[in-house]
Amino acid sequence: MAAAAAVIRGAIPTARRNTFFTGTPEIYFAKAIDNSRLVKVEDPGRNREMRQFGTALACLFLLVFSYAWQHFRAIEYGYQIESAKRELNDLIEVNRALRTEDASLRDPERIDVMARRMGLVPPEPGQVIRLDSTAADSNAPVMASAEPVMVLAGQ
Repeated sequence: MAAAAAVIRGAIPTARRNTFFTGTPEIYFAKAIDNSRLVKVEDPGRNREMRQFGTALACLFLLVFSYAWQHFRAIEYGYQIESAKRELNDLIEVNRALRTEDASLRDPERIDVMARRMGLVPPEPGQVIRLDSTAADSNAPVMASAEPVMVLAGQ
């Protein structure tokens, strides 16, 4: 018999071998409890504590929410500022290119070369009538006069 017990002990794993209970067994009995006749008594101190806790929680929520709102608005403003800076740099570059083009188009040497290609010649003396003549007294009244104008036919 001892040999059979040794064989059985060898077949049972060691973790299961140590689970034998050696103390007093605990036995639980189900007992139906009827709480229908109990009336909850309101505790004013507990109600006040709960109101204070709710108010504190609401204040904390408002603080966290306002901080997050400010933080995200600051990030959004940062993106808008960077976009405006990028647009400003693009517009400055376009302005620089337009000024360079304007300067090259207004170059008198270029205009003279193009005029000669078109067959234009410099004006003869007396052909140019200046309309913006500056008088000594620019506030004095000016008398209108009709001067003869010579019209030259084109070539």
